[in-house]
Amino acid sequence: MRSFFTFFVFLLLLSCSDSSKGQTNADLASSKNVIELKNFLKTSNYDQDLAFLIDFTKASGEFRFFVYDLKNDKILEKGLVAHGSGSEKGKTKKALKFSNVEGSYCSSLGKYVVGESYVGDFGKSYRLYGLDDSNSNVFDRAIVLHKLKCVPDKEQNDPICFSLGCPMLSNNFFKLVEKYIDNSSKRIILLAYN
Repeated sequence: MRSFFTFFVFLLLLSCSDSSKGQTNADLASSKNVIELKNFLKTSNYDQDLAFLIDFTKASGEFRFFVYDLKNDKILEKGLVAHGSGSEKGKTKKALKFSNVEGSYCSSLGKYVVGESYVGDFGKSYRLYGLDDSNSNVFDRAIVLHKLKCVPDKEQNDPICFSLGCPMLSNNFFKLVEKYIDNSSKRIILLAYN
């Protein structure tokens, strides 16, 4: 019995071993957000195997952008992502506010379709299309997925730089994310939640 218990604990630790501090595979797999996203994707023509998740319950200095394998419930990549300067309301991570209003400079919650790429002020970027009432104006607001040098690669205690509402990644992390986008035969959903 003791060896079975030891083996069980080993398997449990192994399943969570690829996550440093923060979100684990088990956390995401059982989360309401991922379960609802999987149900949504069942009746859609979007990528059923892969999604991008932004967990705005985490501070900006923590990994909170996840490339997530929906079939195997596994985090493939994780990195930092900036939120909008208008979302910043105080120093605590729980103080963020969100808006879908033009000129608010806030991040918006909800499901996005990652659209076509283009080259703009920040180099290669991806257009985003909101699928929910909470982010239906993101295309008109020019909220896009892009990179900027001020976003670091490593977790830190201090907040990172702000965007004007765009999910903004480091140069190196953006290179990883763009490979997933460009190699997908179907459009990928990005889900931002708090």
